[in-house]
Amino acid sequence: MPRISLDPPRSLAYRVGTWYTKRMAGRAFDSLKAVAHNRRVLSTMLITEQRVTKWRALDPKLKHMALMVSAARIGCAWCIDFGYWEAAELGIANEKLRKIADWRSNRDAFAELELLVLEYAEAMTATPPQVGDGLSARLKDLLGEAGLVELTAIVALENFRSRVNSAFGLTGQGFSDNCAVRPAYDDARG
Repeated sequence: MPRISLDPPRSLAYRVGTWYTKRMAGRAFDSLKAVAHNRRVLSTMLITEQRVTKWRALDPKLKHMALMVSAARIGCAWCIDFGYWEAAELGIANEKLRKIADWRSNRDAFAELELLVLEYAEAMTATPPQVGDGLSARLKDLLGEAGLVELTAIVALENFRSRVNSAFGLTGQGFSDNCAVRPAYDDARG
Protein backbone atom coordinates (compact mmCIF):
# COMPACT_ATOMS: atom_id res chain seq x y z
CA MET A 1 0.00 0.00 0.00
CA PRO A 2 1.46 3.40 -0.96
CA ARG A 3 2.68 5.58 1.87
CA ILE A 4 1.60 8.72 0.02
CA SER A 5 -1.63 9.62 -1.72
CA LEU A 6 -1.78 8.85 -5.42
CA ASP A 7 -4.26 11.69 -5.89
CA PRO A 8 -2.00 14.77 -6.20
CA PRO A 9 -2.89 18.33 -7.18
CA ARG A 10 -3.57 18.58 -10.92
CA SER A 11 -0.72 20.93 -11.85
CA LEU A 12 0.31 21.51 -15.46
CA ALA A 13 3.43 19.37 -14.99
CA TYR A 14 1.28 16.56 -13.58
CA ARG A 15 -1.18 16.74 -16.48
CA VAL A 16 1.66 16.73 -19.04
CA GLY A 17 3.41 13.83 -17.28
CA THR A 18 0.17 11.87 -17.05
CA TRP A 19 -0.60 12.45 -20.72
CA TYR A 20 2.89 11.34 -21.73
CA THR A 21 2.96 8.17 -19.59
CA LYS A 22 -0.50 7.16 -20.75
CA ARG A 23 0.58 7.65 -24.36
CA MET A 24 3.82 5.72 -23.80
CA ALA A 25 2.66 2.84 -21.60
CA GLY A 26 -1.13 2.99 -21.49
CA ARG A 27 -1.46 4.27 -17.91
CA ALA A 28 -0.36 7.06 -15.61
CA PHE A 29 2.59 6.00 -13.48
CA ASP A 30 2.05 5.71 -9.74
CA SER A 31 5.60 7.04 -9.32
CA LEU A 32 4.56 10.23 -11.12
CA LYS A 33 1.41 10.52 -9.00
CA ALA A 34 3.42 10.21 -5.79
CA VAL A 35 6.03 12.79 -6.74
CA ALA A 36 3.41 15.20 -8.11
CA HIS A 37 2.67 16.40 -4.58
CA ASN A 38 5.69 18.66 -5.03
CA ARG A 39 5.51 20.58 -8.31
CA ARG A 40 9.20 21.50 -8.43
CA VAL A 41 10.38 17.98 -7.72
CA LEU A 42 8.00 16.64 -10.38
CA SER A 43 9.12 19.22 -12.97
CA THR A 44 12.78 18.47 -12.31
CA MET A 45 12.21 14.72 -12.59
CA LEU A 46 10.20 15.05 -15.81
CA ILE A 47 12.88 17.23 -17.41
CA THR A 48 15.60 14.83 -16.26
CA GLU A 49 13.80 11.77 -17.60
CA GLN A 50 13.14 13.49 -20.93
CA ARG A 51 16.82 14.41 -21.31
CA VAL A 52 18.05 10.96 -20.30
CA THR A 53 16.25 9.51 -23.33
CA LYS A 54 18.74 11.39 -25.51
CA TRP A 55 21.84 9.73 -24.02
CA ARG A 56 23.46 7.56 -26.70
CA ALA A 57 26.98 6.61 -25.55
CA LEU A 58 25.92 3.23 -24.16
CA ASP A 59 24.08 0.36 -25.83
CA PRO A 60 20.42 0.49 -24.66
CA LYS A 61 20.36 -3.20 -23.73
CA LEU A 62 23.47 -2.87 -21.55
CA LYS A 63 21.99 0.22 -19.96
CA HIS A 64 18.76 -1.60 -19.23
CA MET A 65 20.47 -4.61 -17.69
CA ALA A 66 22.32 -2.23 -15.36
CA LEU A 67 19.01 -0.61 -14.39
CA MET A 68 17.40 -3.95 -13.66
CA VAL A 69 20.19 -5.26 -11.43
CA SER A 70 20.17 -1.99 -9.50
CA ALA A 71 16.38 -2.08 -9.04
CA ALA A 72 16.60 -5.73 -7.97
CA ARG A 73 19.31 -5.01 -5.39
CA ILE A 74 17.26 -2.19 -3.90
CA GLY A 75 14.09 -4.27 -4.11
CA CYS A 76 11.93 -1.78 -6.01
CA ALA A 77 8.90 -3.75 -7.16
CA TRP A 78 7.60 -0.83 -9.23
CA CYS A 79 10.90 -0.39 -11.11
CA ILE A 80 11.22 -4.12 -11.77
CA ASP A 81 7.65 -4.33 -13.06
CA PHE A 82 8.12 -1.36 -15.38
CA GLY A 83 11.62 -2.53 -16.30
CA TYR A 84 10.22 -5.84 -17.50
CA TRP A 85 7.95 -3.97 -19.91
CA GLU A 86 10.84 -1.80 -21.11
CA ALA A 87 13.02 -4.88 -21.62
CA ALA A 88 10.39 -6.41 -23.86
CA GLU A 89 10.34 -3.17 -25.88
CA LEU A 90 14.15 -3.43 -26.25
CA GLY A 91 13.99 -7.09 -27.29
CA ILE A 92 15.83 -8.49 -24.27
CA ALA A 93 14.98 -12.19 -24.03
CA ASN A 94 12.85 -13.24 -21.05
CA GLU A 95 15.30 -16.04 -20.30
CA LYS A 96 18.13 -13.54 -19.86
CA LEU A 97 15.94 -11.10 -17.97
CA ARG A 98 14.95 -13.76 -15.41
CA LYS A 99 18.61 -14.32 -14.59
CA ILE A 100 19.64 -10.70 -13.98
CA ALA A 101 18.79 -10.57 -10.26
CA ASP A 102 20.93 -13.68 -9.70
CA TRP A 103 23.48 -13.05 -12.44
CA ARG A 104 26.43 -14.33 -10.41
CA SER A 105 24.88 -17.81 -10.40
CA ASN A 106 23.98 -17.54 -14.09
CA ARG A 107 27.20 -16.16 -15.57
CA ASP A 108 26.91 -18.40 -18.63
CA ALA A 109 23.78 -16.49 -19.74
CA PHE A 110 25.74 -13.25 -20.22
CA ALA A 111 28.53 -12.00 -22.43
CA GLU A 112 31.72 -10.75 -20.74
CA LEU A 113 30.82 -7.07 -21.22
CA GLU A 114 27.33 -7.69 -19.81
CA LEU A 115 28.86 -9.33 -16.73
CA LEU A 116 31.12 -6.32 -16.18
CA VAL A 117 28.17 -3.93 -16.52
CA LEU A 118 26.10 -5.98 -14.05
CA GLU A 119 28.98 -6.12 -11.61
CA TYR A 120 29.50 -2.35 -11.88
CA ALA A 121 25.79 -1.58 -11.37
CA GLU A 122 25.67 -3.87 -8.36
CA ALA A 123 28.85 -2.35 -6.90
CA MET A 124 27.46 1.17 -7.37
CA THR A 125 24.17 0.20 -5.72
CA ALA A 126 25.85 -1.20 -2.60
CA THR A 127 25.88 1.01 0.48
CA PRO A 128 28.53 2.27 0.57
CA PRO A 129 29.44 1.86 -3.11
CA GLN A 130 31.97 -0.92 -3.78
CA VAL A 131 33.34 0.14 -7.20
CA GLY A 132 37.01 -0.71 -7.58
CA ASP A 133 39.73 0.71 -9.81
CA GLY A 134 40.16 -2.50 -11.83
CA LEU A 135 36.49 -2.79 -12.77
CA SER A 136 36.33 0.88 -13.72
CA ALA A 137 39.46 0.59 -15.85
CA ARG A 138 38.16 -2.48 -17.72
CA LEU A 139 34.84 -0.78 -18.44
CA LYS A 140 36.55 2.42 -19.52
CA ASP A 141 38.65 0.39 -21.98
CA LEU A 142 35.57 -1.37 -23.37
CA LEU A 143 33.00 1.44 -23.29
CA GLY A 144 35.21 4.52 -23.58
CA GLU A 145 35.07 7.36 -21.12
CA ALA A 146 31.72 8.66 -22.43
CA GLY A 147 30.19 5.20 -22.08
CA LEU A 148 31.49 4.79 -18.53
CA VAL A 149 30.13 8.20 -17.57
CA GLU A 150 26.72 7.30 -19.01
CA LEU A 151 26.68 3.93 -17.25
CA THR A 152 27.58 5.58 -13.96
CA ALA A 153 24.94 8.28 -14.35
CA ILE A 154 22.15 5.89 -15.35
CA VAL A 155 22.86 3.56 -12.42
CA ALA A 156 22.89 6.55 -10.05
CA LEU A 157 19.58 7.70 -11.53
CA GLU A 158 18.08 4.23 -11.10
CA ASN A 159 19.24 4.20 -7.49
CA PHE A 160 17.36 7.48 -7.03
CA ARG A 161 14.22 6.18 -8.74
CA SER A 162 14.24 2.84 -6.92
CA ARG A 163 14.85 4.37 -3.52
CA VAL A 164 12.11 6.99 -3.97
CA ASN A 165 9.59 4.43 -5.21
CA SER A 166 10.49 1.93 -2.47
CA ALA A 167 10.26 4.61 0.23
CA PHE A 168 6.79 5.54 -1.03
CA GLY A 169 5.76 1.86 -0.89
CA LEU A 170 4.95 1.69 -4.60
CA THR A 171 4.42 -1.75 -6.10
CA GLY A 172 4.01 -2.97 -9.65
CA GLN A 173 1.21 -1.60 -11.81
CA GLY A 174 0.78 -4.69 -13.93
CA PHE A 175 3.28 -3.83 -16.64
CA SER A 176 4.12 -7.47 -16.36
CA ASP A 177 1.57 -9.98 -15.15
CA ASN A 178 4.32 -12.32 -14.03
CA CYS A 179 7.42 -10.23 -13.56
CA ALA A 180 10.40 -12.13 -14.91
CA VAL A 181 12.86 -10.54 -12.50
CA ARG A 182 12.34 -10.67 -8.75
CA PRO A 183 13.89 -8.26 -6.24
CA ALA A 184 17.12 -9.52 -4.75
CA TYR A 185 15.59 -8.81 -1.34
CA ASP A 186 12.03 -10.14 -1.34
CA ASP A 187 11.22 -9.13 2.23
CA ALA A 188 8.33 -6.80 3.01
CA ARG A 189 9.88 -3.46 3.77
CA GLY A 190 7.13 -2.25 6.07
